[in-house]
Amino acid sequence: MDLQDQLKNLFPDHTPDPEENSEDSKQNLWLQDDPIICKYEKRKGKPITILEGYTGATEDFKKLAKELKTKLSVGGSFKDDKIIIQGDYRDKIMSMLKDKGFNVKRVGG
Repeated sequence: MDLQDQLKNLFPDHTPDPEENSEDSKQNLWLQDDPIICKYEKRKGKPITILEGYTGATEDFKKLAKELKTKLSVGGSFKDDKIIIQGDYRDKIMSMLKDKGFNVKRVGG
């Protein structure tokens, strides 16, 4: 007996809401009016891409950071309300954010 069957036995009157398990509700990030700034720097001779300027919740920005790092298969971190991605991935990051509906502004180089 799996978890769904156990829950049905405990709550027989409950009907699951189809929007609870949808992919869109999990990816529901707050979109903003101001653009996210995507810039390129070199630190200790190595290229990095920095995203800053997000005005929504910090947890949403952390989720976005994790998703970007996973899709690009690169390392990075989230510090001081900035996403730091290892490597120069400005074009890929900007296209991914535009697909999600964000306004993105390219700064530097």
